[in-house]
Amino acid sequence: MEPKKELAEKIIVALDVRTKDRALDLVKQLKNVQTFKVGLELFTSEGTLLIQELHRLGKNIFLDLKMHDIPNTVAGAVRSGFIHKVSIMTLHAFGGVEMMRRAAAEAKNLSEETGEAKPLLLAVTILTSLKGDDLRQLGIKTKLDDQVLKLAFLAKKAGMDGLVCSPRETKMIKKEVGKDLLIVNPGIRPSWASSDDQKRVTTPAQAVKNGADLLVIGRPVTQASDPEEAFLRICRELDSP
Repeated sequence: MEPKKELAEKIIVALDVRTKDRALDLVKQLKNVQTFKVGLELFTSEGTLLIQELHRLGKNIFLDLKMHDIPNTVAGAVRSGFIHKVSIMTLHAFGGVEMMRRAAAEAKNLSEETGEAKPLLLAVTILTSLKGDDLRQLGIKTKLDDQVLKLAFLAKKAGMDGLVCSPRETKMIKKEVGKDLLIVNPGIRPSWASSDDQKRVTTPAQAVKNGADLLVIGRPVTQASDPEEAFLRICRELDSP
């Protein structure tokens, strides 16, 4: 039984594997998934050839490289992502307003020049593998929630399309920063899955209830004995009252 389209499209499956062959094998198994996340490990290993293969299979690409560099370099990376028809890209909000602003302007200009859709640019606030103690070790004395809000306001000011944040911070951001930013939650773990190395996690249903627009789910699906069934199980949970 196929899941409801609107529920299936809320879930982005993270291809957190090492090789193109393994990634494509998963993509072919996960017939009801439309968007796949390609992160640092896989992209560094396989590069744009994998992107081309995913397009050939009719899939959308969320290129999650969490770019953090000088504004000119990040704008150039956005240009490259546009050329490869990437649907979503991530930048670190810690890169600053000018870096994010240049990236947003590059995407907008390219779209206007070509008439093609621009990639959604998401600012990463605080990694879901970090907690308050980790920030203090980095010399950041601000409370974690306050730091997330600071970065969220900067991202909005710079013209980002949305944010990547912990599911535990979604309600706060929607209330304080506004509902016009797309909210993407990693750190999603169904109740039947291990939390692995994530520290600020929640279930898919709770994340959506809190206001998340898109969910990024990796190992609970990709490491399951039957990835497609694991994905469908999550969709059924989202559809439960």
